[in-house]
Amino acid sequence: MGKDFYKILGINKSANDDEIKKAYRKLALKYHPDKNKTPQAEERFKEIAEAYEVLSDKKKRDIYDQYGEEGLKGGVPGGPGEHGGGNYSYQFHGDPRATFAQFFGSSDPFGIFFSSNDPSRMFGDSQNIFMSGGNEDDIYSQMGGGGAFRSQSFNAQPNRKRQIQDPPIEHDLYVSLEEVDKGCVKKMKISRMSMATGQPRKEEKVLNITVKPGWKAGTKITFQKEGDQTPGKVPADIIFIIRDKPHQLFKREGSDIKYNAHISLKDALCGTIVKVPTLQGDRITLNSVGEVIKPNTVPTLQGD
Repeated sequence: MGKDFYKILGINKSANDDEIKKAYRKLALKYHPDKNKTPQAEERFKEIAEAYEVLSDKKKRDIYDQYGEEGLKGGVPGGPGEHGGGNYSYQFHGDPRATFAQFFGSSDPFGIFFSSNDPSRMFGDSQNIFMSGGNEDDIYSQMGGGGAFRSQSFNAQPNRKRQIQDPPIEHDLYVSLEEVDKGCVKKMKISRMSMATGQPRKEEKVLNITVKPGWKAGTKITFQKEGDQTPGKVPADIIFIIRDKPHQLFKREGSDIKYNAHISLKDALCGTIVKVPTLQGDRITLNSVGEVIKPNTVPTLQGD
């Protein structure tokens, strides 16, 4: 028996979009692992994200209501075909923090600008990029949900004889696969405390992030000494960490883009033609007619 997404969110099957959002907001904040340290919080947080992603999407919800969880995975003959030409298949991307960040516009809405903790590495190797402050003329592009962010270091203890730099302030920056394929410019508006006049005052600043084509998830972009200014201390560095936004069709694994194609048993035994989509919007024909296709076969299309 599949998961009961309505029960997970604590709502009725007749719940509207606002009720679904309200339920997710309440439960996601309650079970976020950074706040809730109980052993079951991580799993509950993931279940809540998956339930929200299905029920907040009309197409997925219609299929789920009619065929259950197996219908979403393409496991009910004829079911998904009514909604997607027989080829529809959905699988949760497995990153509840990405769902959380897209919903709230930040991976940490608990009153803190950036988390000073080093988040666990979910994506391969990383690199460090050091950048200077931003220029106001670049194209403005906000991170999902956008808004200004607040640095957390202003309340650090002042009046140290020896200047000590506050710890780096880290924040996830989610980019789509299309953005990392072509490259893009992100502008992040931050709010920090400045001592330029000798008295603490709030100021806003825009930091430019030029995302280069092919940057890996986990790449760090460091803006040196752009955090809060406090007496007797060196301002903290601000670090953005590149993360992949969940994609409807693809998943990035290292330098490769992975696409799952679901075929029937007949096609697996006799071979078939699969139209493989690309990030550029076109399709590539993969012809295996006359061949037996084994489960989990991974053909590779170089350079596409």
